[in-house]
Amino acid sequence: MKILIVKTSSMGDVVHTLPTISDIAEHRAGAIIDWVVEKPFAALPAMHPAVRRVIPIAWRKWRKSLWQRATRAAIAEARRALQAEHYDLVLDLQGLVKSALWAVQAHGPRAGYDRASAREPLAAMFYGRTAGVPKALHAVERSRRLAAYHLGYDIGTTPARFALTAPVGGWRPEASGYAVLITGASREEKLWPEPSWLAVAAMLREAGYGLVWLWGSPAEQARCQRLAATAGGDVPPFLTVADAAAVLAGAAVCVGLDTGFSHIAAAFGVPTIGIYCDHEPGLVGITGQGYVASLGGRGQVPTVAQVQERVAPAIAHPRAAQTP
Repeated sequence: MKILIVKTSSMGDVVHTLPTISDIAEHRAGAIIDWVVEKPFAALPAMHPAVRRVIPIAWRKWRKSLWQRATRAAIAEARRALQAEHYDLVLDLQGLVKSALWAVQAHGPRAGYDRASAREPLAAMFYGRTAGVPKALHAVERSRRLAAYHLGYDIGTTPARFALTAPVGGWRPEASGYAVLITGASREEKLWPEPSWLAVAAMLREAGYGLVWLWGSPAEQARCQRLAATAGGDVPPFLTVADAAAVLAGAAVCVGLDTGFSHIAAAFGVPTIGIYCDHEPGLVGITGQGYVASLGGRGQVPTVAQVQERVAPAIAHPRAAQTP
């Protein structure tokens, strides 16, 4: 059975879809699984051993220059990759009009959320088969249950399994036992005060960990350099998603904001504390097979004491081995 997964972005959403692949591999043994994803996140589905082929697109970039010849050529190449073979099921796990339109480019019957369940109800009109999944479920469970319905198996109450293989990164921290701190986010409102980060860093250093300050933009790099100048630790060069995933996979503890990198750490079983300063964690909270905690919410910036209270058991809790 050949299945095409459509889940293009963002980083955290792609991570949340990975347990669905584990379910498919278990319940539909021998299934051939391909995945359409935004190019910057292509390393994520590639980390799952059950994914045969990753088809990268660059819609976020292309939509800004649709009339340029190079953009049209790139889109045509992506369409050829999607149409290279016939799929038994094209499964849109994103539920947006943009993802549905990419699903339309592939050969095969299309399935997705119904109008009441999709993030954009209009997307449902592009599917031949639809299913209702409660919006109140965590993003991981929504994806798992949609796939289970359309592929005809039952996941029951089984826990999510990521089952990832860590990539070989191009950069390694100096310390063998290290904690990763992720201080950057997509919006200013999501940031946590720098003095608070210094307090948590001091706690981790006292516990014997080296520190890695992970960043993804020039502003985040400058912040990490300021923090490391006071608290110590490594500020790596710019890392690709694959290189960052390799660093996160080797961490002993991760403390991070509401960002995709925090979700990657948890997916590898790393004890992970997520700090939410401007978003409710309920449906997109930190999920993994190790110790995880999600603190804060919209208008509820966690205190240093609250975060340290959750960091303490993360330090003491042995890292979980992933269930294959």
